[in-house]
Amino acid sequence: MSARPSLSAPRYRGVFPVVPTTFDETGDLDLASQRRCVDFMIDAGSNGLCILANFSEQFVLADKEREVLARVILEHVAGRVPVIVTTTHFSSRVCAQRSRRAQELGAAMVMVMPPYHGATLRVGEEKIDEFYKTVSDAITIPIMVQDAPVSGTTLSAALLARMAREIEQLAYFKIETPGAANKLRELIRLGGEAIEGPWDGEEAITLLADLDAGATGAMTGGGYPDGIRTIIDPYLAGRREEAVAAYARWLPLINFENRQGGIQTAKVLMKEGGVIACDAMRHPMPDMNAATRAGLLDAARRLDPVVLRWGK
Repeated sequence: MSARPSLSAPRYRGVFPVVPTTFDETGDLDLASQRRCVDFMIDAGSNGLCILANFSEQFVLADKEREVLARVILEHVAGRVPVIVTTTHFSSRVCAQRSRRAQELGAAMVMVMPPYHGATLRVGEEKIDEFYKTVSDAITIPIMVQDAPVSGTTLSAALLARMAREIEQLAYFKIETPGAANKLRELIRLGGEAIEGPWDGEEAITLLADLDAGATGAMTGGGYPDGIRTIIDPYLAGRREEAVAAYARWLPLINFENRQGGIQTAKVLMKEGGVIACDAMRHPMPDMNAATRAGLLDAARRLDPVVLRWGK
C-alpha cells in the first residue's frame, strides 16, 4: 500500500509556473501561440503548470473561453506534466462545478481563492469552511488554497491548518501574503503532515525565505522556469548555498517582474524569444510601456534564459 500523501510525501513539488493567456492583435485567443507557450514552458523545465490564474488574465475571459483554454491546453500537454486549473468563483456551487469539469478534462489539482467579489463582498470563516467543503465534495483531486491579498480576505494559519485536517481534498497552500515565510512556518507547525504542499508564490520574490520556512513548491510567472529550477532544485536536494547563489543571480529579474513588469512580463519575454506571436494584454489591461519593456529585456539578457532562445 502506498503512503498517504502528506508533507513528507507530497504528490507534487517543484516549479509550477502560471501559463499566460495568449491573444492576437484584435484581442482574440491565439491558440497556436498558446500551444507553443506550453511547449516552451515544459521544455524550460517546469515540473508542472497552472492555467487560468490571475497571471493568466482569468478576469478578462468569458466562460466559453475558459472551457476552450482548459480543453486545448490539457489536450496539448497530454500528461507530460501535471496541470493545476484555477477554478475560483464566489459561488460555492459554480466553483464546485468548475472544479469537477477541470478534473474531467484532466487537471491534477484545482487552485481556489476564498470567496470574494469586488472591494467589499466577503464572507466569514464559517462560510469559507463550507465553501471549500463543497468544492472538496465535488472532486477527487487536491485543492490548493490561494492565499493572496487580491481577495481581501484574511485566512489565518489556524483556519488553514484546521481545514487541511478536516476537508478531504484541501492539501496545498500558495501563500502570497506579507510575511509569507512566517505564515508558512506557522501553517506547517499547526497542520503538520496534513499540509501536503506549502508553496511559495508572488513571482518568487520571497522564494528563498519561503524555502527556509519549509516551502516545497513555487508558483511563479511563466517566463523563466529554468532560472527558478536553479534555485529550488538544489535547495530541495539539501544544497542551500548553491540555491542562495542562484537566487542572488536571478533576483534582479524576479524583482523586475514582481515590482515593474507584472502580469505581462512572461508574454513580453516569450514574444522577444519567438515563442508567441503577440504579447498584448486584453483591454482594458494596459500594455507595458516602452521604458519598462526595455528594462525587463535588459535584465533578462544578462541571464540568457531559455525563453529568449527557444523560438529562434
